[in-house]
Amino acid sequence: MAKFELKLPKMGESVAEATITNWLKEVGDKIEEDEAVLEIATDKVDSEVPSEVEGTIVEKLFDVDDVVQVGQTIAIIETDADVADEAPSSPENNQSEGSSESKQVQEQIKQVQDSLATDFAESDKFYSPLVKSIAQKEGISVAELDKIEGSGLEGRVTKNDILAYIENRSSAVSAPAATSSKQNSVAQTSAPKTSVPVPSQDGDEIVEMTRMGKMIAHHMVQSVQTSAHVQSFIEVDVTKIWNWRKKNKDAFQQREGEKLTFTPIFMEAVAKAIKDFPLINISVDGDKIIKRKNINLGMAAALPDGNLIVPVIKHADQLNLVGMAKAVNDLANRARAGKLKPDDTQGGTYTVTNVGTFGSIMGTPIINQPQVAILALGAIRKVPAVVETPEGDFIGIRYKMFLSHSYDHRVVNGALGGQFVQRVAQYLEGFDENRGI
Repeated sequence: MAKFELKLPKMGESVAEATITNWLKEVGDKIEEDEAVLEIATDKVDSEVPSEVEGTIVEKLFDVDDVVQVGQTIAIIETDADVADEAPSSPENNQSEGSSESKQVQEQIKQVQDSLATDFAESDKFYSPLVKSIAQKEGISVAELDKIEGSGLEGRVTKNDILAYIENRSSAVSAPAATSSKQNSVAQTSAPKTSVPVPSQDGDEIVEMTRMGKMIAHHMVQSVQTSAHVQSFIEVDVTKIWNWRKKNKDAFQQREGEKLTFTPIFMEAVAKAIKDFPLINISVDGDKIIKRKNINLGMAAALPDGNLIVPVIKHADQLNLVGMAKAVNDLANRARAGKLKPDDTQGGTYTVTNVGTFGSIMGTPIINQPQVAILALGAIRKVPAVVETPEGDFIGIRYKMFLSHSYDHRVVNGALGGQFVQRVAQYLEGFDENRGI
């Protein structure tokens, strides 16, 4: 017999820990290779942790609601190991040989894991060692593996999925797989505890925070403690955009089968401004600054329970308005349905949140770490305003909104933070009313 340590796998560059939400197997249960052992929640989405070996669970090292770091051992699995039964030897020699056999098994497993981790390092998705091993043996590339639809939790590719794909590979059709998701698949961690107890009064009702509520509380406090938040505000005349959308939204939906909201128009302007001011598109790592090559826009989306999640539009600067509209609608719809995958919420370099949805005209949003800035879109209001023309100024009815820009003053000074939001405003006010769809 040999003992295998089941560790919390890496699930993305920005995911450092996860909370155990449910054990699917108990001590003494038999487990097959690639079979799910437990469910976890990260600060992005829920997922399963599969076993990398076949055996019996002999020890669980964490309980439900415990927070586990990536790489920590979660459980011990006892596996069958072939031990050579040669000439009789003393108990001491048997013990030594058993120990040596166990070490050899562990070293072999580690070598395979290290090899597979290197070969599939390009993928942001999580694959079990068994799936990686099968892919490697069958000559399936990372790009090809990423396209396989999985039947595991949040679309994880299981052993059966990849075997079915290989079986139908000649026809280049991946096996149908039912994607399973949980409503409000969001992550949990313990919110910072107050140092002073809060006394209760007669009639008070004590309500336990949701998993997502705890995670949001934790990250908001962490962000404020990490970044020196400063805000800049600017008012924007979006009358041209309002009129253009009103004139084209029906034709757009008829042609593209997509609703045309204001969000993709605003996202397009933000992506353009980031290209003009790339030092907004950075992260801070200790005393070093990481300049991001890609422009991946996080888009805060409301969930049915009132919480928010931030899916990411990858390579936003490379999308035209139609592509941006499709990306915005897809992520928003899947967020509301609880069907986002881990990759959908990773890799963001700048975030936009629409506080105007709730009627607010402006806000002071908290930075989404490890980014250094976030833009809040206020409600669009019909207001009287001074309109400047070559013939003179006059009072007219205009559609206006406020942009609220929060940025990390450790690395973004007031000039850069102000110029960036001003450039976004210039792109919005300079919108081409004669633009086609």
